[in-house]
Amino acid sequence: MAIPATSPLPHHPPPPRIGAVLLAAGSASRMGHQPKCLLELDGVPLIRRLLTALSGAGADELVVVLGHYADRIEPVVRDFPVTLVHNPDPDAGQISSLRLGLQALPGQIDAVLVALADQPLIHSQDIRDLIGAYRMRPADTEVVQPTVDGLPGNPVVFSQTVREQILASEARVGCRQWQQAHPQAVHRWATTNTRYRTDVDSPDDIEALAARTGQRLRWPAGPLVEAPLPTRHPTAS
Repeated sequence: MAIPATSPLPHHPPPPRIGAVLLAAGSASRMGHQPKCLLELDGVPLIRRLLTALSGAGADELVVVLGHYADRIEPVVRDFPVTLVHNPDPDAGQISSLRLGLQALPGQIDAVLVALADQPLIHSQDIRDLIGAYRMRPADTEVVQPTVDGLPGNPVVFSQTVREQILASEARVGCRQWQQAHPQAVHRWATTNTRYRTDVDSPDDIEALAARTGQRLRWPAGPLVEAPLPTRHPTAS
């Protein structure tokens, strides 16, 4: 009896190895110089929520870039399997933090996902959807950025090639500058998911989020930033 031939199984390329860089080095001046990534939603700091989302979505490497308030933030994330990088000059801007994060990633990755630590609603499925959009991006594109109603969102995913080119460029070049120089290589992934556009930069943003979603961000109990010591004046003799 002849054995019927079987059709070969379809070939699916392996998923890309993703290195994630989470930026949390800013001064949060619009938030009254308080570390906004320590705001809590349902009792969980935002930075821990983002790290949980990234690891749950399958990020292979996690790098967190700290700067201002590093002594407050580091204890909150120390138990995660992450590489912590300290930006010695966070006031140099977000590009300097991004480049430090890119440098800290290992070489054996296929793509980089850059996330911001002040996006309160991003969860693992959002990250998986973004990585899926990257895998299905048009040929000859290297960057995928979500867009909601035509407006750019975060996180952003780009190839190892882009990472290498950014690091080989001068210090003022980050992801945004690379995209401006290579617009044809950027895939603007249109989505209706407003979580990609939701962040908190100010107390007004906290109130707007509560009004729109019913979800209230709260500061953790206890002081976040030490108050300056009072100035001592010499007493008259």
